[in-house]
Amino acid sequence: MAVYKVTVATGDMVEAGTNNSISITLVGSYGESRQTTISFLFLPGKEKSLSVHCGQDLGPIVLIRLHKWRLFLEDAWFCKDVRVTAPNGTLYRFPCYQWLEGVTTVEVREGSGKKLVDDKLQILKEHRHRELAARQEAYRWKNFAQGWPRCLNVDSIFELDSNTQFSCIRATNFTGFLIFQGASHFLSGFLLRRTSWNSLDEMRTIFSRTQGRDIGGCL
Repeated sequence: MAVYKVTVATGDMVEAGTNNSISITLVGSYGESRQTTISFLFLPGKEKSLSVHCGQDLGPIVLIRLHKWRLFLEDAWFCKDVRVTAPNGTLYRFPCYQWLEGVTTVEVREGSGKKLVDDKLQILKEHRHRELAARQEAYRWKNFAQGWPRCLNVDSIFELDSNTQFSCIRATNFTGFLIFQGASHFLSGFLLRRTSWNSLDEMRTIFSRTQGRDIGGCL
């Protein structure tokens, strides 16, 4: 009997948690585990730990499968990462950082950054081909106008999958924050200042005012 210690982390953003059922399958070089339920409730920013019991040593863990299915209502889940500790103490990390929606199974490779030529196992080669095919299906190109660079064949980012939407929205929010911060510094006289600072206390006064406005804006 081989026992693997598994820790699953949920992202800390709003609505990252779920009350849908999540289970996991470990895939090693010598075989794979049975599908094991992790939990029916995940909270944002929290971790869940469990033990996966296998009849034999699975060898090096090369990927995991996360299975999601709903009981009644759909409740998307954002998985941050999964860590697996083998019976011999070896720690395997699986960075996920993606949304799981509907009834689905997501395969996540061990995060050691291997290249195509490093995929010796057939299961890893097949996984890479499936991942490439999925990306080609999701991101199709079109010509916006003659002579212009090609662009995605969508009318809105909301036609893309949730993980791409999340990246675009986060980038927009970050840009908006930079604009707001620049405006705050401008209003404080920081950007147009043409003389030297008189003291560190004067600098602290400027930045304390801008930080106060930033915090107030967030609230």
